[in-house]
Amino acid sequence: MTAEKMSLAKALNESLRKALDTDPKVLIMGEDVGKLGGVFRITDGLQKDFGEERVIDTPLAESGIVGTAIGLALRGYRPVVEIQFDGFVFPAYDQIVTQLAKMHARALGKIKLPVVVRIPYGGGIGAVEHHSESPEALFAHVPGLKVVSPSNASDGYWMLQQAIQSDDPVIFFEPKRRYWDKAEVDIEAIPDPLHAARVARTGTGVTLAAYGPMVKVCLEAAAAAQDEGKSVEVLDLRSMSPIDFDAIQRSVEKTGRLVVVHEAPVFYGAGAEIAARITERCFYHLEAPVLRVGGFHAPYPPARVEEEYLPGLDRVLDAVDRSLAY
Repeated sequence: MTAEKMSLAKALNESLRKALDTDPKVLIMGEDVGKLGGVFRITDGLQKDFGEERVIDTPLAESGIVGTAIGLALRGYRPVVEIQFDGFVFPAYDQIVTQLAKMHARALGKIKLPVVVRIPYGGGIGAVEHHSESPEALFAHVPGLKVVSPSNASDGYWMLQQAIQSDDPVIFFEPKRRYWDKAEVDIEAIPDPLHAARVARTGTGVTLAAYGPMVKVCLEAAAAAQDEGKSVEVLDLRSMSPIDFDAIQRSVEKTGRLVVVHEAPVFYGAGAEIAARITERCFYHLEAPVLRVGGFHAPYPPARVEEEYLPGLDRVLDAVDRSLAY
């Protein structure tokens, strides 16, 4: 038997262990990733088993961490960088956008930078400022970067493997409030392609498209809607760049309606691009305008009121009702 029930955190740890064991060129770098095992224990035990030269505790300097990873990648290594919290990535934004994303094109394809930047992201854990951001749209907007986010343990295991094996830089967003959710992980399965969306629940009346932390909310909304006689399909997008528009189109051609859900602010979020593209591609199939559900266009609030900020079951169900009312 190869399937085992494990948390997303454990699946990511096992995936990193597999990568380190398989390829001696894989390195892990970040703040407190070694002796501590990371603040979320994603790298727990890896330095002990693979040594300080492959699991490297770095200074508190995100720009230096990513810059060093770029240099290592130029020398043939496959660095996996951990940004301790989402809001800490911005000191490294210059390195990611002006160097990591551009080097392949700048070198006319002669240079590859197989760097994975792991970022725990999103809210729901009662953290303070700069610990609950959802900056995925900032990176998805940058040509040259792949941007993905698993919603469950199985995808966490396989998508991280695929990201590390990619010759292109991958920004790997980990939904931190899902770290402790458990699911079956088959370590001998044939995984879906890294950037392929997957139907998480079939339905016929309206499509909910989400990724990362909001897939679970959408599945709960679909179950609640079924109790009211409404059939809702849930599409786990898994990738924000590239986006599997063909999968969204297939679903929308069946249901005639689309609601895009993400934790990040609605304004200029990934849902805006999806709404525009699907409106172009599915205009004659749509029975209602594409709707979006997400965070408010405001700084992330204190933990005491974050549940008011985060899109939850009621806001998703309200969008389903509005879509079906057309």
